[in-house]
Amino acid sequence: MPDAPSAAPRPRTEPAYAELSVRTNYDFLTGASHPEELVERAAELGLAAIAVTDTHTLGGVVRAHVAARQAGLPLVVGSRVLLRPHEPGPPIGVLLYPTDRDSYGRLCRLLTIGKRRADKGDCVLTAHDLLELHAGLLAVVQPPATPDDAALRTMAALRGVFDDDRLSVAIARRLGPDDDERFWQARALAQRLDAPLAAVNDVLHHAPERRPLQDVLTCVRHGCTLADAGLRLQPNGERHLKPPAEMARLMAGCPQALARSVQIARRAGAFSLDCLRYEYPDEVVPPGATPMSHLAELTWAGARERYPRGVPEKVRAQILHELALIDELRYAPYFLTVHDIVRFARGRRILCQGRGAAANSAVCYCLGVTSVDPDRISLLFERFISRERNEPPDIDIDFEHERREEVLQYIYGKYGRDRAALTAEIISYRGRSAVREIGKALGLSLDCTDRLARNLELWSDGTVPPERLAEIGLDPADPTIRRLAALCRQAAGFPRHRSQHVGGFVISRGPLCETVPIENAAMPDRTVIEWDKDDLDAMGLLKIDCLGLGMLTCIRKTMELVNAAPGPPRPPLELHTIPPEDAGVYDMICRADTVGVFQIESRAQMSMLPRLRPRCFYDLVIEVAIVRPGPIQGKMVHPYLRRRNGQEPAWYPDERVRAVLGRTLGVPLFQEQAMALAIVAAGFTPGEADALRRAMAAWKRKGDLIVRFGRKIIDGMTARGYSTEFAERCVEQIKGFSEYGFPESHAASFALLVYASCWLKHHHPAAFGAALLNSQPMGFYAPAQIVRDAQEHGVEVRPIDVNASRWDCTLEHPPGGGPPAL
Repeated sequence: MPDAPSAAPRPRTEPAYAELSVRTNYDFLTGASHPEELVERAAELGLAAIAVTDTHTLGGVVRAHVAARQAGLPLVVGSRVLLRPHEPGPPIGVLLYPTDRDSYGRLCRLLTIGKRRADKGDCVLTAHDLLELHAGLLAVVQPPATPDDAALRTMAALRGVFDDDRLSVAIARRLGPDDDERFWQARALAQRLDAPLAAVNDVLHHAPERRPLQDVLTCVRHGCTLADAGLRLQPNGERHLKPPAEMARLMAGCPQALARSVQIARRAGAFSLDCLRYEYPDEVVPPGATPMSHLAELTWAGARERYPRGVPEKVRAQILHELALIDELRYAPYFLTVHDIVRFARGRRILCQGRGAAANSAVCYCLGVTSVDPDRISLLFERFISRERNEPPDIDIDFEHERREEVLQYIYGKYGRDRAALTAEIISYRGRSAVREIGKALGLSLDCTDRLARNLELWSDGTVPPERLAEIGLDPADPTIRRLAALCRQAAGFPRHRSQHVGGFVISRGPLCETVPIENAAMPDRTVIEWDKDDLDAMGLLKIDCLGLGMLTCIRKTMELVNAAPGPPRPPLELHTIPPEDAGVYDMICRADTVGVFQIESRAQMSMLPRLRPRCFYDLVIEVAIVRPGPIQGKMVHPYLRRRNGQEPAWYPDERVRAVLGRTLGVPLFQEQAMALAIVAAGFTPGEADALRRAMAAWKRKGDLIVRFGRKIIDGMTARGYSTEFAERCVEQIKGFSEYGFPESHAASFALLVYASCWLKHHHPAAFGAALLNSQPMGFYAPAQIVRDAQEHGVEVRPIDVNASRWDCTLEHPPGGGPPAL
């Protein structure tokens, strides 16, 4: 008889595994991979989910969240906390994962408590803190290598509070010399606590090849070299993401630990950062009013004040358009919050001026946030607010540099430390800082790293030309130099530490410390959130930039001196009442007689002024923007000057490009033009154009973004019939924008201060000179140069007199009238 047919083989199923312990490079100088790299690698390996658990921080979760959404991989939000014992002994590591919005808020508050009681960069937490805020959190305990009695009591206390299904004990196979001992210790502890085991690999980098970089970062953290690091380094390169099958092999004696990792990931995965909903402060709305009705009332009242002879029809139509869009997108509370800050500043006679995209807004002008009259310049409001982008506006306000702290403390006082904090600024490795720190860790001498840092362009692409190394006195065959180049290339853009933004404030209706952890800044009386402006953009959180500007101090002091001068009663001089388009002022500018004024006082600007010869406000806008590293590197300056002077015709490949570049004679000088050009000539969508803008802003941290967009621009333009030469030239110009390029609205705000300072210098040289001296240090010129320039403009400068002089420079007006003396 023939053999019976054998049963069909049963399909093998891959074991499921979720990595619950992952530290990114936002666990500063510990993790050796970007959040995006870890998420992408986890998706490639087929993990069920990945958790981000940086120590005492949620700094990297937003980037991981965005990457996980793109990769279609479940992300578990978490953090690793170290609980300090009340008795001497090692801290207890606990991985914490929120399961809903409320428990996420408790995790943020827990981290805030620990950070606020410690110095910048540190966090002090005890088991008591966790026991008070444990509700809804899942915990995975990472016990010390040799837990003492105090640690065991602490873990037992945690077990008593976390119910049966919320606490686990971490178990790992790191393949180190004490691996078996620690494996069985974990099993014994789980049995003692009557808690399940959860498998982790305690990941520090996404792939094995990052192990050398992790070693070097460890050396930087400890301030030692690789040769001296010893046991501070990992014993092997096993702390990377591994596929489920490999983890199943490692956990062969404990298969339930793999299943537990997936269970925890599923429960914690019920919470996502998408659950966060930002709410604007509501103190700025009076009782009985709605945010929109109050904003409209303030706007029209401001319009009547700004235009005492009647609101021009063009401006009235613009206000109606803006108010309708603000109402549709529900941004009225944002504008009211900004108006409240400006109202406080003006009430204290602190001069302020909105800049950036806010200069595009007639509503901002009527609210007193900006002083750029929309009747004077034509800018696009949708650059500021757009329904397509569906993101909150971003208003930058400059305040007098001497008095900005008053404004910051007003915000803290009004909203409290739990509801207002400064935005973080992530300081990342760039070429020279990476060379110096990594070179030191590799054991190179200070002289050697200095020479390499000074000649960074020789090997910025990760390769080292031997002949150039020999030129600077280094051995081309030295493997350490080549290793340094490779490591620096990997570390480029890595977060180094967290600092505070110069003035970006986040304000919320509810406790901000339940949305993102808050920590102390190095500066007294400052508190900072963990997320930077890119994170805030991704999460749709309100940010108001309260910046300091020395020229505003000078202008305010000048106007005070002018308004205090004896004479018949007259309306007080204010920034928005300075007479526009004064021919004498432009004559002075064309002569480059601009010592001490705003922006156009440098030698480079002075050499440009007689060539550009500004004769109107928009010429000043171009002057501010064109003498910048970006336009110079992008080879935009000379073509513009030749076309302006009639030496060559302005050229446009078609009418669509003419509509974008006509005002600047075919040369893209502004960021908005680069975005519009990408849309009309390269087929970008508005969303892609906005991504291009973000890439330009992030050039120093993510230079590869511009390269990727550059290829897309060239392909898009050539596909639409434009020449390769034209497309490549546009890309080079856009690269120029990435190094200090200006938006047009930003240049317009600065141009207003240029004109105001020049008008004051031209008509009131004594008052301007006194105010300039009283606002030092600022600008390019020493006090002696300012005094000499005032004398050259006919100002009598009297010497210091112990009986007549005050602390600040003052003006003395002659009894019979005439120009004052300084």
